[in-house]
Amino acid sequence: MTTNKPKMLEGTKINSPSQMASVFDIAKDTVLFLVLSCYYILESLFWTLVPNAIRPMKSLKGDVVLVTGGGGGVGRQLAVKLARLGAKVVVWDISKEGLQKTCAAVIDEGYEIASYVVDLADRSAVYAAAEKVKKEVGKVDVLINNAGTVFGETLLDLSDSAIETTYKVNILSHYWTVKAFLPEMISSGKGHIVTVGSVAGLLGTYRCTDYSATKFATVGFHESLFTELRAHGHTTIHATLVCPYYINTGMFDGVTPRLMPMLEPDYVAETMIDSIRKNEPAASQNVLGPNAQSHEGAAVYDGVQRKTKGCS
Repeated sequence: MTTNKPKMLEGTKINSPSQMASVFDIAKDTVLFLVLSCYYILESLFWTLVPNAIRPMKSLKGDVVLVTGGGGGVGRQLAVKLARLGAKVVVWDISKEGLQKTCAAVIDEGYEIASYVVDLADRSAVYAAAEKVKKEVGKVDVLINNAGTVFGETLLDLSDSAIETTYKVNILSHYWTVKAFLPEMISSGKGHIVTVGSVAGLLGTYRCTDYSATKFATVGFHESLFTELRAHGHTTIHATLVCPYYINTGMFDGVTPRLMPMLEPDYVAETMIDSIRKNEPAASQNVLGPNAQSHEGAAVYDGVQRKTKGCS
């Protein structure tokens, strides 16, 4: 009778130079990951503890800042506040009347502003308007993708055309505007892209299957864009993601928050500009409602089926 003796397990032998190089690369990447992780954690902690009053703030004086959805709400507040900082403000909106009111608000304070009626759901119109801005105003230094639309209906009540419009305005327009203005930012070595998302892009929201889905998409778009910029060494092109709680604008007439009050456009605009001037990658922690991660804290529609197109 023969007995089978257990065989000793042998470790994998590294025999070739290519295997050695592979192991070295893995070790190097692991160490680099750990070092960079520690660095960014410490950096974030440092800037969190440093009071805003002594934090370095970049100047926007003379910069061309383009705000989509500038015909009202947060967009109008951004235009006025940016003009006060010396920026050359450009506003886009589908509403001519809204643009006129925004321009009047800026001009009344003694500043200049350029406005363009643009349908952000029309790709060719976006590219054409971008060329006009470059020719008439100059290179865009800061792009704020603020425009948004919401229909406030349940999925089965949403028309196919409404769904398509929401996607074009809320997310596809971001692709078109960034593709139009990013190349010149890269060539000049200076630029800033601001993506206005929403708390509805972090959790599903009633009567917002179209709106929430597009806002989820804006978060993914922005984070991927940020990664691409860093991977290609464009560290002087900054990107800021903003995911505000519900804002007291015409877009959400009829919305009744259960616990937390809606945010005011003035506050959201001020917070966004502070984040831009600090080159913060995200302003979400400052403009999200405290109950943003809870469905109890989400806003609800009281039987309102309002169709609006304008500023987030």
